[in-house]
Amino acid sequence: MYNVAIDTAKEKMEKTKDVYKRELQSLRAGRANPQLLDRIMVDYYGTMTPINQMANISAPEPRLLTISLWDVKAISMVEKAIQKSDLGLNPANDGKIIRLVIPELNEERRKELNKLVRKSAEDAKIALRSIRRDAIEQIKKLKKDSVITEDDQRKAEDEMQKITDAAVKDIDRMADEKEKEIMSV
Repeated sequence: MYNVAIDTAKEKMEKTKDVYKRELQSLRAGRANPQLLDRIMVDYYGTMTPINQMANISAPEPRLLTISLWDVKAISMVEKAIQKSDLGLNPANDGKIIRLVIPELNEERRKELNKLVRKSAEDAKIALRSIRRDAIEQIKKLKKDSVITEDDQRKAEDEMQKITDAAVKDIDRMADEKEKEIMSV
């Protein structure tokens, strides 16, 4: 009976970890990665559109991204969106393709990025704990309504805690890997 609450919580925790993973991929770690631009939205004729839905983005070299737009008239719009973003990149275009040179990260910027990684890891952990709290409240409600026994409640709460601990460990592992990637020169 309590398995439904636990399964739902597990599913939500997996989604939270996926969101965190995507967030880490969009952080610049000194090498060109097309996912860097995933968060950037372009005002494309009055509609906010992600760059990756307007163009092919590739990384032909370790420190270079190329953006070839399907609608060449949108080059200036995309350039403005990139300049407004928090990536700190300056786009250059030849009329057909936008080139983004990814500069080498300095020590100060690396530390800033690590703080960002830690902050978003903490946000993800808060979300996980919130999911756990909701699941435990559902379990307590089942006990209160006499659907499950007190032993079942304890067992379910213990299981929920183990699942949460494992998810938190995954978030920490992802954060550690990203920090190592950022600090490697």
